Parts: sequence; structure tokens; C-alpha cells
Amino acid sequence: MNDRTSANYPKDFRTKWAGQDYRYFEVTGSTNDDCIRFLQEGAPHGTVVVSGAQTAGKGRRGRVWDSPPGEAVYMSVGLKPDFSPEKASMLTLVMALAVCRAIEDVAGDFALAGEGEKFQIKWPNDIVCGGKKVCGILTEMRVCTGKIEQVVIGVGINVNCRSFAEEISRTATSLWQVTGTEFVCEDLIGRVLEQFEHYYEKFAEKCDMSTIMGEYVEKLVNVEKEVRVLDPRGEYTAVALGINEQGELLVKKEDGTVASVYAGEVSVRGIYGYV
Repeated sequence: MNDRTSANYPKDFRTKWAGQDYRYFEVTGSTNDDCIRFLQEGAPHGTVVVSGAQTAGKGRRGRVWDSPPGEAVYMSVGLKPDFSPEKASMLTLVMALAVCRAIEDVAGDFALAGEGEKFQIKWPNDIVCGGKKVCGILTEMRVCTGKIEQVVIGVGINVNCRSFAEEISRTATSLWQVTGTEFVCEDLIGRVLEQFEHYYEKFAEKCDMSTIMGEYVEKLVNVEKEVRVLDPRGEYTAVALGINEQGELLVKKEDGTVASVYAGEVSVRGIYGYV
């Protein structure tokens, strides 16, 4: 599982702790579940689990993440942070920025050469291109006596997918569909780990988004666009303004008031489509 000479191990990536314990499976149920188990068994902060396919991939709000073999990145990063549990939700945003930068590193030039759309973040946890989803992120946390035991961040990136099931084809895309180019999944994994370690350490300086907020908002596809806030207490339409230091989406309501939207409670959709 930890053989770094394997073809499934990223080549030439440089990190201090992210992915230094790296475990690969041809097929597994869920990399998040595996990573949780390894951390419970004593695996270190920064442990990474990667699989060629998942049979029980998980999406946000209990959804199933479609995980066919050989076409995508399925990975989870396990963390043992020493900050308070209420800070953990921001790690989804930290990973989103890292993945967006990593995809740009690997595929950005190909997309621009083909006059494609930019890679952007749909708050809080998706990477999109041309209005369609390229990547989803799911963060899970375990707490004991008010302290974080572990945080696991799962990342699914559509890399070389040629097509999608009919029910998601309107909202999903892949790096291949955007660029017409095949990519090596392991190269992308290495870039994600480098970028995540960089942004995680910046985040950990203050345990909020203040040190990376500007970069995140720069990539935010929702900014200055009308969105539909799907709040259980009542849906409403607003204009997205950006995020605050706690990673909450700031929106301006129709009456001119500004509200902060917490990702754990609500979802945000575009008025005329997915973004």
C-alpha cells in the first residue's frame, strides 16, 4: 500500500507531511471511511488514501458520489488538527482552493489554449468549469469531549471521464471534456497535496480564512451573481458578495441587508442553473 515505487504513487511531489503516509487501493468502498479507520489505528496527520474506484463513494448531504474505475481521482486526506471543532468546516474551503490551483497547474494551459472556461470554485465545496462540476469535496469530522479527534477531507475529481450518466450530464464535466487532453491522475494528486499543504499552513496561522480569503474570492464563481439560498427556514434570492473570515458566504438580500450563510446549514444554487 505504501510502495512509493508503484505506478500509482505521485512522482516528484514535495511535501513535508501531506501524503508522506500514502495508501493506494485498486478498489475500495469509500476512501473517507478507509482514512477514518487508519487514523483511528494511529496513522499520522496528513495520511492520504487513494483508490482507483469506489463502490460506496459519498457526496455532501448523504448523496452518492459516482465513482467509476480508471477515470477520476478518488482521494482522502486525514488530519489531526489541534484547533477547535467549529473551525473544521473551513477546511473544505481550504481544500477547494488547493484543488482549484492544482487543476490549473496541470490542466489550465490546455483549457485556455482551447478557449475554454476558467476553473473556479462554487462555494463551498465544488470546482466548476463552464458552469459544470469538475470536483466535489466532502469533509467529515470526529469529536471527543469537545476536541477534534480527526478530520478527513474527501476529494473526487473528474479527470478522463468521456461521458456521464444522463441524470448528471447537465451538471458534470471532466478535465478531458474541457481540454480534449488525457491526464495522469497521479500527477494531479501530487499537485493537490502540495497546494493543500501550502494553504493549510497559511490557514493554521490564524485558524480562519483571513490569510487566503483574497485568493479564494478571486476564484469564486458566485461573486456578484444572483443565487438562490436554500435555507430550511425559508428560501430567498440574493447576490453573492464573497466570504468572511469564517468562510461563510456573504449575500445581499433583495431588501439590501447583508447576511452570512453557513455551509453546514444551507445550500446555494444559481438562479438559471447549477452555478
